Amino acid sequence: MTYRFPDVAGLKALHHDELPHLAEEIRTFLVNKVCRTGGHLGPNLGVVELTMALHRAFDSPKDWIIFDTGHQAYVHKILTGRAAEFDSLRQTDGLSGYPRAAESVHDHVENSHASTALSYADGLAKSCRLRGDTDRHVVAVIGDGAMTGGLAWEGLNNLGASGDPVVVVLNDNGRSYDPTVGGLAQHLAALRCGGAGTNNLFQLMGLSYLGPVDGHDVVAVEGALREATARRSPVVVHCVTEKGRGYQHAEDDEADRMHGVGVMDPVSGKAAPSSARSWTSLFGDVITEIGAQRDDLVAITAAMLRPVGLEGFAAQFPDRVFDVGIAEQHAVASAAGLAMGGRHPVVCLYATFLNRAFDQTLMDAALHQLPVTFVLDRSGITGPDGPSHHGVWDMALLGHVPGMRIAAPRDADQLSALLREAVEVSDGPTAVRFPKANVGPSIPALQQMDGLDILHRSSRLPLDILIIAAGVTAPAALEAATLVEQQGCGVTVVDPRWVLPINPTLVHLAARHRLVLTVEDGVRNGGLGTALSQALADAGISIPTVNLGVPESFQAHGSREAILASCGLDGMSIAQMALSSLPEAVGNGLSSAEVA
Repeated sequence: MTYRFPDVAGLKALHHDELPHLAEEIRTFLVNKVCRTGGHLGPNLGVVELTMALHRAFDSPKDWIIFDTGHQAYVHKILTGRAAEFDSLRQTDGLSGYPRAAESVHDHVENSHASTALSYADGLAKSCRLRGDTDRHVVAVIGDGAMTGGLAWEGLNNLGASGDPVVVVLNDNGRSYDPTVGGLAQHLAALRCGGAGTNNLFQLMGLSYLGPVDGHDVVAVEGALREATARRSPVVVHCVTEKGRGYQHAEDDEADRMHGVGVMDPVSGKAAPSSARSWTSLFGDVITEIGAQRDDLVAITAAMLRPVGLEGFAAQFPDRVFDVGIAEQHAVASAAGLAMGGRHPVVCLYATFLNRAFDQTLMDAALHQLPVTFVLDRSGITGPDGPSHHGVWDMALLGHVPGMRIAAPRDADQLSALLREAVEVSDGPTAVRFPKANVGPSIPALQQMDGLDILHRSSRLPLDILIIAAGVTAPAALEAATLVEQQGCGVTVVDPRWVLPINPTLVHLAARHRLVLTVEDGVRNGGLGTALSQALADAGISIPTVNLGVPESFQAHGSREAILASCGLDGMSIAQMALSSLPEAVGNGLSSAEVA
């Protein structure tokens, strides 16, 4: 089917009677395209009319339209000339799943972490005022889920006091992934019903309020937006929408309204069956088993109960799981309080979102030596969600936290074992990290040595190279060991299990080899490799050490495997680096033909 959508100018020229048909076409397009590539379906189905109204009421790109989080910007991309690129959505070198300035002058903010738009808008409005620019509008589109984040309220607090003419479009669909929680959700429910009156929180904070408006009525939303701009002051336009609107499978999905989907059949709404097991679902089973054995164990999530695998735990122990909304800082500080009160909290976050709560991890959990366990889903390279979602900073950040212990399981058995070990720690924080991927085959240890697992040791060859593989880099390290052995070099592969702090036995093991390679799927500087190099130096051991990891640059979106290979973290690349770095390097290294 060929789709022809109007550009921004053409959209403004449409008669009101033509708008419903365009909205229907956009929804059909979204379902067909996103089901082929995967992506954020439900949020975009919910903002079709809202986005149409935005582009009719404002003049993008002259007017700044900032989408909070940005996963709901697909309709914006369609209307700004990128519909033809949707077959490449979230693919290598293809269309990003979030706003991206390199794609279009209509995109401004690339950071897809939630609750940021109001602060961006506050700064943009201030810059307009300082320049005397009165012919440019600043618009922030934020969901009720993102409004549960503390940063959103910091921005709102400043906007209300500034008097600057910012239009805050509150897209209220009652949920983020799951239903929105807390006092804000109750207040918005009252506003939707026409209640709250003089107790309207936004008005009390210094902003005008318009609404509630039917977010699926283009004319109504457009009218409210034009009225808001005419006020020349900060205004909240409260639009009520339905996540997954117009796609029956999403509307029927009460769990998360098909927030994010993989490749699936658009007719049945079902993904192809797979026997593969994800790390997330495996974690869910293990934490539920541990919860049945320990009634002091509690779980905390930041608006992602299902995405982090806690639905089973919540079903079995509803009083012991706490969804705090998109509020990672609060999640960690609250966990500290739970630990002070005698509980063992397990804070379940995407690794990329731990960045937001570093201060609380350092000063609230670690400083008090509290037993808080962090479970970091989607650690390392995540793939199609791009630079803001790669969880590559966690080890570098947590490695600076005194008393922090970090574990990285390589397979299902190790996830179970390491998580159980982590929640037994009572004198400080722990972290267990795993990727956005399916769990691979079990990798048994040949030998255990003071907490280390020896996965491979060459026989009848000298101890040339030690490869230290963190977590799920173990399969690539073992592949590299086979390739290196073919060149006549002896190789030992060890999984430290507890990656940081450095196990002293690892230092002694390194000293018995001619070359050490560390392999990790986090940023190279500040992680396992950096810590081992320092430990060797502190022990007075001089040995060539090569640290392999993710470069300190923002990695684009694409397949996880391709990005790892581009970072030199596949078996061939590891082997080539090992051979070329070995003192008195053997031969000329490996060619791709030798792998086949």
